Amino acid sequence: MATLEDSIEIGGVTIPNRLYRAPLLECAGNGPDAVDTLIDDLEPAAESGVGLICQGATIVRGDGGCAAPGMTRVHDPAFVERLSRLTDRIHDHGSRIVVQLEHGGLRSMETWHAEHRKDHPELEQLAVSEPPWQLQLLDRLGFLSYDPHVLSTDEVYELAADFGRSAAYAADAGYDGIHLAGANMGIVQQFLSPFYNRRTDEFGGSPEARLEFLAVVHDEIRERTGDIPLLTKVPAETPAPPAPVVRRKLSLEDGVEIARRLEAIGYDAVVPVQTSVVWDMSIVRGAYPERAWENEGLHDAYDAAFGGTARRKLVAAANRIQSLQYDFDPAWNEAFCRRVREQVSIPVLAEGGIRERGQMDRLLGGDDSDEPACEMVGLARPFYAEPRLGARLLEDAPDETRVLCESCNNCTVPQVTGAPGMCRTPQVLQKRGDLEREGVYER
Repeated sequence: MATLEDSIEIGGVTIPNRLYRAPLLECAGNGPDAVDTLIDDLEPAAESGVGLICQGATIVRGDGGCAAPGMTRVHDPAFVERLSRLTDRIHDHGSRIVVQLEHGGLRSMETWHAEHRKDHPELEQLAVSEPPWQLQLLDRLGFLSYDPHVLSTDEVYELAADFGRSAAYAADAGYDGIHLAGANMGIVQQFLSPFYNRRTDEFGGSPEARLEFLAVVHDEIRERTGDIPLLTKVPAETPAPPAPVVRRKLSLEDGVEIARRLEAIGYDAVVPVQTSVVWDMSIVRGAYPERAWENEGLHDAYDAAFGGTARRKLVAAANRIQSLQYDFDPAWNEAFCRRVREQVSIPVLAEGGIRERGQMDRLLGGDDSDEPACEMVGLARPFYAEPRLGARLLEDAPDETRVLCESCNNCTVPQVTGAPGMCRTPQVLQKRGDLEREGVYER
């Protein structure tokens, strides 16, 4: 059976080991310091030996589509060319790097960020179909604000071409692969999901047609980049609210079938994840981020994002309720990954709640009594807590080696203000400091 230290090939590219840094929000933007910010965020993982670095979701268009403040856009070839400094730095350490391409669609800031809507009244949300009645109700109640532009058939093809163009710019800048943001309520999931997609053209009306957008994106990328490795997240909307609130959603069986068809289309790897039809704590799970919400230094920025103090408190209350509903569950995508792996021959990547070296070995098949659940294991928030985490997890680390991240989510909520992704929990930072002084992160 494979070990974490074993190399693996994805789409013809050899990755030195099976640990990857899963996509996170870097909040680097596109300003003059953007490349340096990305290097500061991503290079430490490569320095620590992590085999694959997944740059967080980047937007394929120049206007709209950002799900959070400070997201980087990759529509401009002149800017993307500058990112070769980042890819060179990652390669200097023997690691590989892929970029995740995204458009937020109905989840964009134009929907939920009050100050952004005020500053950009001309922006519409791109929509696969008219928003579902549940979201329209939230609009009428004032929690969200929709002014959707439903894509015509020709516009869908043009959006797919934008993904292809951005992929080509990234390939020229030295990225080793393209990772599509196929979950977390971005526009790719919106095409796949019967909750969002009620189109009557070739991009809707059946499970096969709802997959057509990913097929066209695949063709656009292949036409422009050749055989660059292409992977995507595959959603199952199992944590979504139950009927009668949400009747139309992707089941686990639907997600497995999507993965099987993506292999037939020509995708090189898949990342199965269970996610809701709306933005909630099913994505991150764990504790209520009390420290982040009570940080008075962020209250004004929260108020600007959510539209005032009352709404900020309402969102915090909803966050607290969701933290009880979506309690932390170790390796919560494991069962989904196992079912996908039974149906495909391409690599399956697992992420979500993986926190111990022994757990990683088990997922890779280290326990002879069980078939592997995946070919690679990824972690996200733990890299906020320990940017050089790979040094502790690789080189045959003991089974009991555990990340410092407490899944408290104090790193995530401030990002709605554009604050950088970082650990803000004092006891975690103190432990990291102790390990740094001991030289644990040196390789």
